[in-house]
Amino acid sequence: MPPAGGDPRGAACPRASADVAGQLLAKGHRTTGRNTPRTLEIRLDGSVPDAIDSMYRSDVAGAVIVDDVRTSFGKFVDRDIGFVEFPSLVLWAIEEFDKLGSGAGDKNSDFLTSLKQHPQIAETKIAWLAKSFLWEPFFPVRSHDTLFHAMLLFSKHRRINVVPVVELMNSSVIGFVTQNAVMELLLSSSGLEWLDKIADKQLSEFRFANTTKPVSVYSDQTLADALHILSKEKIGVAVVDRKTSCLIGSIQCSDLYQLLDDSSLFRNRKTLSAEEFVKLKSKDEDISTENSSASGGQNVLSLRTGQRITAGLPVTNRKSDTLKQAMEKLTASRSSCSFIVDEHGRVEGVVTARDIISVFSPPCMDSRIDGGTFFSAALAQTGCRVEHGQMIQNS
Repeated sequence: MPPAGGDPRGAACPRASADVAGQLLAKGHRTTGRNTPRTLEIRLDGSVPDAIDSMYRSDVAGAVIVDDVRTSFGKFVDRDIGFVEFPSLVLWAIEEFDKLGSGAGDKNSDFLTSLKQHPQIAETKIAWLAKSFLWEPFFPVRSHDTLFHAMLLFSKHRRINVVPVVELMNSSVIGFVTQNAVMELLLSSSGLEWLDKIADKQLSEFRFANTTKPVSVYSDQTLADALHILSKEKIGVAVVDRKTSCLIGSIQCSDLYQLLDDSSLFRNRKTLSAEEFVKLKSKDEDISTENSSASGGQNVLSLRTGQRITAGLPVTNRKSDTLKQAMEKLTASRSSCSFIVDEHGRVEGVVTARDIISVFSPPCMDSRIDGGTFFSAALAQTGCRVEHGQMIQNS
């Protein structure tokens, strides 16, 4: 129903929706900027263990990579050159540690000390990891940019999980836009035709990459097995019971800080089962949830922000659920993925926040439905338009 006295067509007006989304995104940038502590910076010539240590001590899941290049005027030029995430570094370090044939190591050594005992890891610089695509180029949005810009970055650059926000007149980072924040902003348009015609469809109607290809380990496999899969797939690993194939938990990138909280987890990763880790994680999340009620949302990049309110249970959906229901579950839980399960709780696949964002981003968005012109104003600025699901450059 349109608001009293309003245009009855307003609820289906995509251009108005775009304006609202832009205003909400700008507001979100400012809020994030106020609540986020000074952005952590990692030098390009810094070592991997030092970078992991800095992020862990600062309780941040990512940091801006800086290269101090000075002009003849003594000012920085293109100082911010990339963004690196805590999980990427930890998983790389574990893979390298295992390649060296290292065992559990000194029983008194913590995670970082174990890494520093091996020059091949201890002396590796952040710059070198660019060869392995373990950090991303610096792709910021400005505080006046619309939701469209952030969505395109997330949907077209598959390794970007957060987008830095910079001031209008300078390059200082004032906050970050997360995939969950984008979904929250999309959900704020719930009830409008352009969103509902897509979001009210069942998940079975979409062709997401992993909806029929679950990423999983059996509960009796080791934590090391799960970490190896996580390193390759970079999405949540379902932990399933070998006998029933039912989902009992998950291991995700947001869990990796626990290897530094409790060094025994790292040392025992080759004997500790995935199920045992899930149970330990659930206990930790119960405590974290209680302690975070008063301070939640203070830092969107906190290592512990990803703690779900579901006491260790992974987010799940059925194929018959709508896209909107999956969006609501993901944003409420601050999770990056939802496992698709059948009526018996068996895992059939997984849908990620990036999958969902891509649905609303051209050229994926179906231009035949009302709302296909949602991005027309932004596309016009680049000399392009969307027709029949394809992006076309104007002649």
